[in-house]
Amino acid sequence: MDRRKTLKTLLVGTLGGAAVVGVGSCKNDSTGNLTDGLATTAETGSEEMYGRTPAEKLHDQIVKDTVYLNEAELSAIAVLCDIILPATPTAGSATEAKVPEFIEFIVKDLPAHQLPIRGGLMWLNSESNRRYDKIFTDLSEEERMAIIDDIAYPDPDQKYPERAPGINFFRRMRNLTLTGYYTTRMGFDDLGYQGNFPNIWDGVPAEILKEHDVDYDPEWLAKCVDQEKRMDMAEWNEEGDLLT
Repeated sequence: MDRRKTLKTLLVGTLGGAAVVGVGSCKNDSTGNLTDGLATTAETGSEEMYGRTPAEKLHDQIVKDTVYLNEAELSAIAVLCDIILPATPTAGSATEAKVPEFIEFIVKDLPAHQLPIRGGLMWLNSESNRRYDKIFTDLSEEERMAIIDDIAYPDPDQKYPERAPGINFFRRMRNLTLTGYYTTRMGFDDLGYQGNFPNIWDGVPAEILKEHDVDYDPEWLAKCVDQEKRMDMAEWNEEGDLLT
């Protein structure tokens, strides 16, 4: 199983339980399909965001206008994001989904990330200089992966305490990258996630009704559980009585 499939497998188990938390959200159109408007975390603060109060929009704009990470740091983050989630024949890369922009926003919005991210990037450049006399973004792909493999898949039988900061940093980056990517329209498509859509419900099973000695009123049964009418809109009178 390749790295991307492994990450997707781990994520699918937690997505339904809302373990992956982004700054955006999603909505459905009239057909029940997910729409783009709220599925892209990188668009946080946009006037088109659904459900954002004026105070939240103002907060988002203040965060977006703040500068914390410099261009060199953002370039390194972009490289790391695409190492974690590269493009495939069926899905775009992390940078195509604007994950670096998401991470930049999160680092400013949640200051607890700031020192770990900046410190981790410093460690990465220090390790790159130690091994190859170059900063991380100037390394070849082979050189980058030599470092990444050591901190992404550390050998539990070998003790390298000097790598602990890099290991912790990469774990944080991996979590942020997954969160950013799989809360976008592109990420939903990659997972095959369809969002909420209407299904068919035949009511409480007959054996359960019998067990509790209850039954449906025939008139309501015809109106509410008749699957041929499941797409019909109910109509009510002013007294609240169901008409059709």
